[in-house]
Amino acid sequence: MGIFEKLFGQNTLYYPGCLTKFVAKDLKEKYEKILRKFGIDFIELSELEKCCGSPALKAGYPEDFKKLAQENLKIFKEHAVKKIVTNCPACFMILKKYYKEALGDKWDIEVEHISQTINSKLKNQKSKLKNEKITFHDPCHLGRQMGVFEEPRDIIKKLGYEILEMELSKNESFCCGGGGGVKSNEPELSNKIAKDRIEQAKKTGAKILVTNCPLCYFHLKENATEIEVKELIELFENL
Repeated sequence: MGIFEKLFGQNTLYYPGCLTKFVAKDLKEKYEKILRKFGIDFIELSELEKCCGSPALKAGYPEDFKKLAQENLKIFKEHAVKKIVTNCPACFMILKKYYKEALGDKWDIEVEHISQTINSKLKNQKSKLKNEKITFHDPCHLGRQMGVFEEPRDIIKKLGYEILEMELSKNESFCCGGGGGVKSNEPELSNKIAKDRIEQAKKTGAKILVTNCPLCYFHLKENATEIEVKELIELFENL
């Protein structure tokens, strides 16, 4: 990307989201590495950007959410952001759908989930574990809410893995139990839901359960037995 593009509103922002930024720092570094590998020129705003506002909106504070959206828009415009790439399904949904509702025509920034970005650049690879069978868990916000089902699966296939689908997948996917405040307010229920999902994954015969959401990843991994849980970006380690 040239200097003139950066000056005239053509920056791509990598927006990791709060969980990735502050907790899953290793995933953040891996996503940054892949974006660079594919020649995607991006900026990061680190401590300047604010939370997307998802928790405030879902907790019933629409005015606080709108204020966060307005503050983020101002920051993005000050840094000539034209496109946002995020690996967090909740941030993706909020930025792409709810910012438009809250800000109207003022919100003219393109938003992509990172699986869409990576899939558009990735060609078929030869994985060291190409015979490994994988099952994929669709995050609620990414799948049912935003209709992104195929891009993560295309990435898995291009990396040389075979996908064994769970009975409940895609638009009928079973929630991991970690979102919507359930993990914080009803931890026993949250863990039971995750364990049920793990059992569904094991029934496929797959040895690895992959998801493309940091919250789903942490929650399923915490409750997993006899199956390995990976975040999608971790599959690139086997190239």
